[in-house]
Amino acid sequence: MEKIDTQKAKELGITCFNAAEGNANSVGEHAAGMLLSLLHNITNSHQELSKNIWEREKNRGVELENMTIGIIGYGNTGSAFARKMINFDCEIIVYDKYKSDFGNKKIHEVNLETIYTKSDIVSFHVPLNDETLHMFNENFINNMRKQFYLINTSRGKVVSTTHLVNGLTNKKILGACLDVFENESEKFSSINIDNSFNYLVNCPNVIMTPHIAGLSKNANTKLSKIIVSKILALK
Repeated sequence: MEKIDTQKAKELGITCFNAAEGNANSVGEHAAGMLLSLLHNITNSHQELSKNIWEREKNRGVELENMTIGIIGYGNTGSAFARKMINFDCEIIVYDKYKSDFGNKKIHEVNLETIYTKSDIVSFHVPLNDETLHMFNENFINNMRKQFYLINTSRGKVVSTTHLVNGLTNKKILGACLDVFENESEKFSSINIDNSFNYLVNCPNVIMTPHIAGLSKNANTKLSKIIVSKILALK
């Protein structure tokens, strides 16, 4: 929807539909999978085994239990990711500038300052707009009280790649799970390879996938059904 001039469409009498709920579960599962792989060195140890390298101590993992996960954005994907994390015995805190009264016994609604103060893991689930462009930047990193892990399955330009690399280099950021990238093409069909991208792809504490979090086979079917149902509901 961010590529559509919705105001102009409205003026022309064109109704636009969003079916974001159709791939939300896929994004939630993907984010959870990347995080577990990062914390438990699953990807790294697999790559080593493919080279006949048997390393145990070096691949000792870190458990999610008792960590605090800070989720930014509690829409379709943010809430889906939160639901996946509930049973890992970690604290889940959520900041959403435009939503309130969504908290419960297991998911705690907080302000951004609390995200900075308590989070061991920060996961972005926001749309790309003027407010969220480079929302994750040097200032955000400096405001974080602890070293932390980053997850981004929203839009690449929400995260400043330059500042992410700096945070990884100085070890304020312990690791990152990235499905989206600042230098993707507008249609997400390709990516511009630069020095920052090469750093990330060769960083052992970074897991990267090519914008596929929402592309499950199941989601493809769900998206189609939701769009059709919304169109038929207009009649």
